[in-house]
Amino acid sequence: MSQPLAIDSITASVVQGALENIAVEMGYKLMRMSYSSIIRESEDFGAALVDAEGRGLAESAQSTPLQSGPIPGYIRGILKALRERGDAVRPGDVIMHNDAYGGASHGPDVAFAVPVFHDGQPVAFAATTAHHLDIGALSPGSCGIVDAIDAYAEGLQFKAIKVYDRGVRNDAVWQLLRDNIRVSDLVVGDMEAQIAAARIGAERLFALIERYGYERFTAACSAVMNYAERLMRQAIKGLPDGDYTARTMIDGFTDSPDPQKRHLPIVATVRVRGDEIEVDLTGTADQVADRPINMPFEGTVDVAVWLTVRSVLLDTAAHGHIPVNDGLLRPIKITAPVGSLANPIFPAPTIARFCPGNQLADTVMKALAQAVPGQVSAGIGNLKVIAFSGMRQGKHWVHMEIFEGSYGGRAGLDGMDAVDTLYANTRNNPIEDIESHLPLRVARYELREGASGAGEWRGGLGSIREFVYLSDGGASVEGEGHEFAPWGFAGGKPGSPAELRLIRRDGSGEVLPSKVPHMQIRAGERFICTRAGTP
Repeated sequence: MSQPLAIDSITASVVQGALENIAVEMGYKLMRMSYSSIIRESEDFGAALVDAEGRGLAESAQSTPLQSGPIPGYIRGILKALRERGDAVRPGDVIMHNDAYGGASHGPDVAFAVPVFHDGQPVAFAATTAHHLDIGALSPGSCGIVDAIDAYAEGLQFKAIKVYDRGVRNDAVWQLLRDNIRVSDLVVGDMEAQIAAARIGAERLFALIERYGYERFTAACSAVMNYAERLMRQAIKGLPDGDYTARTMIDGFTDSPDPQKRHLPIVATVRVRGDEIEVDLTGTADQVADRPINMPFEGTVDVAVWLTVRSVLLDTAAHGHIPVNDGLLRPIKITAPVGSLANPIFPAPTIARFCPGNQLADTVMKALAQAVPGQVSAGIGNLKVIAFSGMRQGKHWVHMEIFEGSYGGRAGLDGMDAVDTLYANTRNNPIEDIESHLPLRVARYELREGASGAGEWRGGLGSIREFVYLSDGGASVEGEGHEFAPWGFAGGKPGSPAELRLIRRDGSGEVLPSKVPHMQIRAGERFICTRAGTP
């Protein structure tokens, strides 16, 4: 049996730097080529490089962790689906995938993967993901589909579909997309941008392998993954052994008469043993079989856990640059009861998994606070997503707006104001961009003062945004944190819950729950979104 090729640390570091630069270039190319503001402005996309075994090699640093982080799972899901069909990856293929039970984060986050070959064998993949404005669900948009009764109501499902097969474009798939998706010009344009960015990544990765040779390249990748694993194990070893449990209540569907759909617990027990961690989600509520707040175990739950552990234990402010690859994940085990919110069974719907997933990450942080109190923030103000939509001159318009949250106070520092939290990392849409091409006006955008919990280090300020409809349209809402305030820490007081109000044309107001199925909005009516104040 041949011995693995020895590699020096400098070469390994240079190869890792090249991989990271390729992923970043893919991300910037995707941003610049995209049509929709949720990718171009909010940066709700991912780009990553993955080896043939589905192990992450590098991801785009400027993209959303919830987009780039799941990409290795997408690749594993693609390979599994192809094996089950008796198909294989071939040169020239471009593979589309969004199966929430096959590694994808949720249906609207569609991946396009391009394989890289060496000596006739697939050795790696370059892939991009992005959140698309519409995926053909029961109502316009791709968030706020909070009344989907199963996975089929959430839109089109793509399970390792070859949109290019050995270099030949599959026109039937593209026609199906255009015929079944609202704002298809924008969505298809964004998908084509994803493919172009993934192909650029594949070309760069092929050139890198050719430059160093396949054996040296794989040895360098293994060395950097082992290095990342050592960093994580050292960080875990610095924790006191023990079991640390935290519990969070989420709104669920507060207007539902069914008690099984409202005020649902998320429970995380972090078990530290030497240089390994297990995150056990036993105690988390059962899945909601006919409402889409269930979280895919692979693609959402794992990313929420990994990102939180990595952020707390290997904060780049203290540790400098950390290579993000498969090695970081090896010392971390995640378990969740099958049939729970954190490990649902198909066809339980998952499209609105974003906010509960963010609460899961917050719960893991709350558990870790017992072990490393100086390295966490208090509770977060969660995000909210509103899908604005309507018809104009006989055509659909759809806009996804992500309403930022805030971080709780930290040891020696106030919380961060009006930012996307934890695994989101998206950006707000510029008002000028919104008003230049949509029948919406932003009448107010300000920080929410006086809502943070009292403490030596205050929590971050949430924001208040007010949208006015200039023509008749509709909206659907996906949010959390209206019923339960963010948690205080080390004597600090809790924050303040979020709120959403609809102001009618006659001046009357209506307080809305955190989740609102698609509703009609008249011209002149206003949404006022008040984000949580953190402790």
